[in-house]
Amino acid sequence: MQTWKIAVVPGDGIGKEIVPEGIRVMDEAARLLHFRLQYDYYPWGAEHYLEHGEFMPADGLQRLREYDAIYFGAIGHPDVDDTLPAIRYTFRVRKGLQQYVNFRPVRLIPGVPSPLRSANAGDVDFVVVRENSEGEFSEVGQIVNPDSETGLALQTSIFTRHGIERIAHYAFALARTRRSLVTNVTKSNTLIHSLLYWDKCIAAVAGAYPDVKYEKMYVDNASAQFVLAPERFDVILTTNMIGDILSDLGGAIMGGLGLAPSGNINPERDFPSMFEPIHGSAPDIAGRGVANPVSAIWSGALMLRHLGKEKAASRIEGSLFAALARGVLTPDLGGDAYTVQMTDAVLEHLIKG
Repeated sequence: MQTWKIAVVPGDGIGKEIVPEGIRVMDEAARLLHFRLQYDYYPWGAEHYLEHGEFMPADGLQRLREYDAIYFGAIGHPDVDDTLPAIRYTFRVRKGLQQYVNFRPVRLIPGVPSPLRSANAGDVDFVVVRENSEGEFSEVGQIVNPDSETGLALQTSIFTRHGIERIAHYAFALARTRRSLVTNVTKSNTLIHSLLYWDKCIAAVAGAYPDVKYEKMYVDNASAQFVLAPERFDVILTTNMIGDILSDLGGAIMGGLGLAPSGNINPERDFPSMFEPIHGSAPDIAGRGVANPVSAIWSGALMLRHLGKEKAASRIEGSLFAALARGVLTPDLGGDAYTVQMTDAVLEHLIKG
């Protein structure tokens, strides 16, 4: 039987509650479709930091390289400086394992109330492809004399031709499998060096895909169009920080961040990719059994698709959407289903086929 090795990092807060639910669903899909997932668990995160002084051990990346994929929950703790989780874990994994694609789907789902009045479920279905390893989150900078009147802070964005071209090729190739539209969301009218270069490199790549429509849109307009006309988008290609912000807006128009999955992808498969919900550890509701597992379950489906298990991924997604359409909703979506009940409803549809 084909077996995939998965590193599981539940993390903190509700990550420890929703990751087991995603695994329940993936295991059932594997049973039904005759493959196997083998898990190794790692207790890394902010709580690990409080106990051991590190978010992950020095050899953590080396350990992760041995797996086919990484299934991650959420990271963060009220007693830990909130600048540390990204630097000590998330960025370290994304950059160390060359996960230069951040893949975040956005779609309206029947049965889930959206704050958008005019959009209909089925009309909105797009993907935010975010450059995930450089750009505005390059960690290059310095704070000088912070407590004096002459204090200053410098933060340098890094955009390389190599980094821009590879994410652009991924976006255009993805669009070929969808509706053949790439929207470059930029701000090159004011960031006249970094994002002007970004635009130039992307336009050059666009020439290699004459069958894909290419357009450029400034981020302020794109933010408005997310709300006013989200159905016009197919593949959004954008920078690290812009993508981070817009994909959360995408989760909001879906009905809540508890729905939104993501993949941190190394397309060449030289390193394992990491799949995670886009929300945080939500310590305010941790331990109450009400966390929404949808984003974790959907992230698991993205992971299976990346591993070549398209049928399993599609069945999980179909079962997930069927459960939501039936009105099984957790409190964040206006319902009263507990975490486990939400997963049970998904499993019911999955087993029925």
